[in-house]
Amino acid sequence: MKQYKIRITPYSTKYAEQTVDMWRDSKEQAICQKETHDFENHVYFLNHILPEQFQIDLALIDEEVVGMIAYNDSEISQLYIHIEYQGIGIGRTLLDKAKAQSSGKLTLYTFEVNEKAQRFYENHGFKIISRGHKNEEILPDIKYEWISKNDVIDKTEK
Repeated sequence: MKQYKIRITPYSTKYAEQTVDMWRDSKEQAICQKETHDFENHVYFLNHILPEQFQIDLALIDEEVVGMIAYNDSEISQLYIHIEYQGIGIGRTLLDKAKAQSSGKLTLYTFEVNEKAQRFYENHGFKIISRGHKNEEILPDIKYEWISKNDVIDKTEK
C-alpha cells in the first residue's frame, strides 16, 4: 500500500474550487445523484455560509485537496474524502480531530443509500439515534451520535 504524506490544515479560500470539485465528486459517488446546486453557489456556501457555524479543515497531499470536514463542538456538518483516496485513513484522521475538539458528543447525518459512510461511522463509535430526516436531496437519511467514552464513564461514576 502506498504511503502518503497527509497534511491537515484549516480551510483557505485558495482551495475553494478544488474542495468543491472533490466534495461534489465524492457526494455523487456516495448517493448516485448529481449535486442540486450549481458550482458557483456551492463555492459561495463553502466560503461564506458554512464557516459561520463550523470549523472547516482540509486534508492535503502535495497541495491537492483529498478530504474536508466541517464541524463544531457538537456537530459534523460535512465530511467528504476524494474518491481516489478513500480507505487510507484520511476520514479517520479528520474525524478524530473533530472528536478531540468536541464537547464530548457529536451528531451527524448521512444518507441511507450511503452504506459505506454508515459502516465508517459505526466503526468509529457512532450510534443511530433516528431516521428519516428532511434534506434537499429528498433522500431518507440517518442521524448518528457519538459520545466520548470519558463522558460515559463520568456519567456512570456520578
